[in-house]
Amino acid sequence: MTAIKRDERIGGQRLILGDCLEVMQELGPVDAVVTDPPYGIDYGRLMKGKGDGAGGLDKNRWKDYGEFDWDQSRPPAEAFDAILKASDTQIIWGANYFSDLLPPKMGWLVWDKMQRDFSLADFELAWTSRDVAGRALSYSRPQALRDGRHHPTQKPVALMEWCLGFLPDAQTILDPFMGSGTTLVACQKLGRQGIGIELDPDYFAIACKRVDEATRQPDLFVEPAPKPVQEGMDL
Repeated sequence: MTAIKRDERIGGQRLILGDCLEVMQELGPVDAVVTDPPYGIDYGRLMKGKGDGAGGLDKNRWKDYGEFDWDQSRPPAEAFDAILKASDTQIIWGANYFSDLLPPKMGWLVWDKMQRDFSLADFELAWTSRDVAGRALSYSRPQALRDGRHHPTQKPVALMEWCLGFLPDAQTILDPFMGSGTTLVACQKLGRQGIGIELDPDYFAIACKRVDEATRQPDLFVEPAPKPVQEGMDL
């Protein structure tokens, strides 16, 4: 019996509803994994009591998952083992929360949000499997908000496009923690084939809508994502 509850093909993307630990066992190898797992920082507890009581949403119109337990714990070690086995190359955001589950590497990525002393972090970190120099992208919160607010830990599309720029030969990208679908939106814009897995049916529906919009309405007036600095260049 398959672990795939729904399987949608939109543009060049494949969106799967199901538990990633179970679904990944049914998938073949991919060229790369680019993902942003739950951090286990108990975001729901921080937002508890701030909701408007309408339709299970908090004040930012994000789903609160009822008992506010969606981010109480990080993924198990088995999830990261499966990610490392799925491809030779990985980019994992929020990996400062699971660095004990990943091998030591030097090619970390930084998203600088260009705002200091805000209630949220000034920057976010991604572990990569690349043994190269670390790189940083400065991309402000106001720029990120142009994508809309669909998920409390949503990353900007431009950030994921920047990540994919480090993987020029990767044509099939897996995101086992798809959320609202940002990685697959970036894949669609760059002509890559993405596979996204999401456990929650509401966020799965949002991801399907966003990927569909990306196939129909290319952002002709949005600035292109910054290109990664190539390794080995003297600047």
